Formats: sequence, structure tokens, C-alpha cells
Amino acid sequence: MNNREVLSAIEEVAHTHRIWEGTLGPDLRLNEDLDLDSLKALTLAVEVENKFRICLDPESEAEIVTVGDLVAAVRKELER
Repeated sequence: MNNREVLSAIEEVAHTHRIWEGTLGPDLRLNEDLDLDSLKALTLAVEVENKFRICLDPESEAEIVTVGDLVAAVRKELER
């Protein structure tokens, strides 16, 4: 999957679970721009893992600040 496909799938998850209604871009910050509280952030993480059938590395989760970081983390796990 390329970045655009992963981003589109993440956007679908965000819309389905009412985490974010707008268009996601790679530069959007998860906490500040998307206003994710801890419950929404956890929901997004779990549902993205379910969607892609991956497990995000807990150590790298702290480094995920933007939507682009999330896309990169998903792609990294998919390549394993």
C-alpha cells in the first residue's frame, strides 16, 4: 500500500468511529489539530490496528504526533 491508500483507510476509520469528520492531511497533529482526547486516540489506534491487522509498536506510538507519522508507522508494520 502506498501513503495515499493508507491515509484514505485511516480517514475511513476516523469517519466511521466519529473521531474526525473532515479531510485528513499528513501535517495534521493528532492532539492539537484533531483534538483527540485519550479515548478518541485509543479508539483510533485500536481501529487502525484492526483495519490493517497490525500491532503498532508501543515504543513508536509515543513518536506518532501527526497523521503522517501514523501513516508511516502503519506502512512500517505492513512491510514486516
